[in-house]
Amino acid sequence: MFQAGDIREWRRHDVVDIEGHKIGTLESIYVDTATDRPAFATVTVGLPTRRRLVFVPLAGATVGPSYLKVAHPRSRVRRAPAIGIDGELPAEDEEAVFRHYAMSYAPGAGGERRLARR
Repeated sequence: MFQAGDIREWRRHDVVDIEGHKIGTLESIYVDTATDRPAFATVTVGLPTRRRLVFVPLAGATVGPSYLKVAHPRSRVRRAPAIGIDGELPAEDEEAVFRHYAMSYAPGAGGERRLARR
């Protein structure tokens, strides 16, 4: 698995799906607040006038010469929960991101956020 510092260097590189089809470009990384390890990436998708950021898990992702390859098909990633280009994921929407990828979700012990943007 890559380190948070390394993956930030990939910002604006292509993100491709499991079969190598381009999904969009890497915008930012969200870490799991319990482990401080990269958990999700946001990917810029859409037409120039209607761009949005979708979430994709980094589990199983690999890096290539100029791309990040994720372990999910493009169609699933493009249907993932999204935020605006300048948006931030509201805490109450975190569970929907996990649920979209059939991942278990539990907020922090004190009810705090599970994901933090880095």
